[in-house]
Amino acid sequence: MKGMLIDTTRCIACRACQVACKQEHDLKAQKTRFFWGDGFQNPPHRTSETWNLITFNDVKTEHGYEWVFGRRQCFHCNEPACAAACPVGALQKTAQGPVVYDSSRCIGCRYCQIVCPFNAPRFEWDKRVPLIKKCDLCADRIARGDKPACTATCPTGALSFGDRKTLLAEALARIKNHPDRYVNHVYGEKEVGGTCVLHLAKVPFDRIGYPAGLSNTPYPDQIKAAMSAVPYAMTGMAAVFGGLAWIINRRMAAGENESREEGGK
Repeated sequence: MKGMLIDTTRCIACRACQVACKQEHDLKAQKTRFFWGDGFQNPPHRTSETWNLITFNDVKTEHGYEWVFGRRQCFHCNEPACAAACPVGALQKTAQGPVVYDSSRCIGCRYCQIVCPFNAPRFEWDKRVPLIKKCDLCADRIARGDKPACTATCPTGALSFGDRKTLLAEALARIKNHPDRYVNHVYGEKEVGGTCVLHLAKVPFDRIGYPAGLSNTPYPDQIKAAMSAVPYAMTGMAAVFGGLAWIINRRMAAGENESREEGGK
């Protein structure tokens, strides 16, 4: 299974990866404004037109305040909650690692947004027929033997692409060889059962906005019980609305009969 290693200590926040992602997927530029939202990045948050985002975090360390850059995108979980929750199979985990999305199947229920621990799927709120958008790890490029566009563009080697096991071993080796440079944590090694996108950083990840305290148990195991109740809930709602419709129609029919009888008198 393929993966990506993001070494945030090598990131210089040039955002070439953001631009490459937009160019590869024909995503529009966004009009933004300064000093709005968390952090100093631009745009402030991921959207349906910005799938990958370099974050600018002003973090207090033992050396004073420092810029520590992070990156937000789909983590491509080994066992993705979004694919497990999707009732129509619009999201699928591929054998090569990417979690891909088929818009022709999507019914817009947005269960994928609710269950994703990384808040990756984005909804096209500004569209009449909105769809889900998210990073697909450039699955088409991987299928033909290429690197994801962001990785191919990075000028500093902050992004690496290859077999997940090899990348994880490389990440652990960097921590062992340079304990002064990294916190002893490969984010994505164990979170929610492991992800294909792994991160290294020089400060604890919760200080640069990464979700903290996630279980090491894959999310599909945790949401299985809740999702199994969905068909029963939908059947129950249909029964309730059907009953209400029957009562309303019956009362309307009774009222019309009374009107006819009064008219006859």
